[in-house]
Amino acid sequence: MDLAEIYRVMRRRWYVLLPGLVLTAALTIGAYVKVPVTYQSQSTVVLLNSQKATVAFNGNPFLSTQLSLNGMADSLARNLNSDAALAHLKSQGAHSTTVAKIADNALGPLMWLTATGNDKRDVLASDRLLTSYAAERLEEFQTDQSVPDDAMIRMATIVPPQNPVAQTKTRYEYLVAAGLLGIVVSMVATFYAEARSRTGARSRPPEGRHAADPADEAGGGASTPGSGPDSASVDGTAAAAGTGKPPAARHTPRWSMSGARDTDLPSDPSPSGPAGRVTADTLPAGTEATDTEAHRFV
Repeated sequence: MDLAEIYRVMRRRWYVLLPGLVLTAALTIGAYVKVPVTYQSQSTVVLLNSQKATVAFNGNPFLSTQLSLNGMADSLARNLNSDAALAHLKSQGAHSTTVAKIADNALGPLMWLTATGNDKRDVLASDRLLTSYAAERLEEFQTDQSVPDDAMIRMATIVPPQNPVAQTKTRYEYLVAAGLLGIVVSMVATFYAEARSRTGARSRPPEGRHAADPADEAGGGASTPGSGPDSASVDGTAAAAGTGKPPAARHTPRWSMSGARDTDLPSDPSPSGPAGRVTADTLPAGTEATDTEAHRFV
């Protein structure tokens, strides 16, 4: 099936395709209205070494990065994603979804603190609360272990919470899925209606064609009397049977018989028909028909 045939089918079955396209448009608009826009805000923090550990570097914490800080960043991220931490943030007014994780492809103890939601203001406020709460939890961990103040790991904000950015990818995915689904269903319904129509047209007999006569079907197509080439002979035989007389025997000329003599031929031709023919019944009693005479009534 080429594009021209597809176009012809769509044009013939427009009453099926058009409602499907209308429903597709309605479904797409509904998805656009119902699926809200998602906003996201993100901040980046880094864990710094203690003041005591940076004495050898003249107090520069960025020169004394240790691998132990990466382990601390992973532990802090897991704690910020716990149910207790999420409940605390929610009680503080953070209604958006918050996530803490180690930054991708990070060469140091960098963390991403992300807030996601449908309200731009709430997303920004939630990300700010998450950033400040991360610093509080880091200090609480070390206070619980009675770590001296000059030996505590510190946190610095590298990227503050950014203005929320609309995440339209998910919304567009829903819109495209709704549109494609509606178009596919409409096309399937259109070609299904076309197939049903063609099947019904093949099952119906052509107009003007009458059904076969039941009597002809019962007779198996036998010819009616008088319609065949042998009807004349059959009718003649039936007529002779109706008169009660046997049909006259075919007369064979004597000249065509082998062994016949010219003297055997009659001088005067006998009248034609049954009256002029010699049969065994007309011979005198006590005489036998000769071979030549027998041919006359065979």
